[in-house]
Amino acid sequence: MDEGELLAERFEESRGRLRAVAYRMLGSLSEADDAVQDAWLRVSRAGTDGVENLDGWLTTVVARVCLNVLRSREQRREGPLETRMPDPVVDREEGTDPEHEALLADSVGLALLVVLETLAPAERLAFVLHDMFAVPFEDIAPMIERTPVAARQLASRARRRVRGQAPAPDPDLGRQRDVVNAFFAAARDGDFEALVSVLDPGVVLRSDGGIARARHTVVITGARTVAEQAVTFGRLSPHARPALINGAAGVVVASRGRPLSIMAFTVTGGKVVAIDVLSDPERLARLDLASLADDPPEPAARPDA
Repeated sequence: MDEGELLAERFEESRGRLRAVAYRMLGSLSEADDAVQDAWLRVSRAGTDGVENLDGWLTTVVARVCLNVLRSREQRREGPLETRMPDPVVDREEGTDPEHEALLADSVGLALLVVLETLAPAERLAFVLHDMFAVPFEDIAPMIERTPVAARQLASRARRRVRGQAPAPDPDLGRQRDVVNAFFAAARDGDFEALVSVLDPGVVLRSDGGIARARHTVVITGARTVAEQAVTFGRLSPHARPALINGAAGVVVASRGRPLSIMAFTVTGGKVVAIDVLSDPERLARLDLASLADDPPEPAARPDA
């Protein structure tokens, strides 16, 4: 086996991890795949002469590609940061697809990715590489043209924001599902107080409708305000198919085989602290939701059933 073949083999062995790095950096499945492919083209041209830690070097190459993408996004953005939902990783309720396991390691919930979208490119890179992939600050610093001390400060600032805005979900998936079921049962019955009771006082509802459904792009906070909104879409509950959204309890809302939205719930301490909704038809069409959309509806169980 020549050097080129050996490099290709090692790259393929690392592809899952590199895709996970890119997904956390970019929040987009298609852009993550493009970033990994771009990294391979650069690696294959450069060769590995003088490289002692190949895995670390490949991670660095992918991270640099992603940083360029993030900076390009920032330059194109003309107004304030809009509400943009990262691409969700959707699985059937029975379990996570093996191909998704690397993407979802370390509990990369959708709420966490939403917070990462608000970070500056250098902050996001420092936090993702150090806190999620244990890359030393000495290796991160040259990528963002900062000192290791400055890189550490960026990661620390990002960490504080993540902890404040993206609490860790309850580890018991069954408990999460019970809370989500109670939410839909209350919405279906129009029971406002029951809805309030399953929502954390500071709950945040974030919705991304894209260009086609721009009026659905909103951010709503507070249990009673979110409950008022939830009552209005109680009619959707019969069309809600249980699913795993980034490894947590959620639903795919579909009618007549057509996905209408994806709803991801973050349940902490037995209460819903975040609801993240993607209803952009263009982005929904790019996701593989056929098996979920075609299943017969399974109404959420009532808490007293």
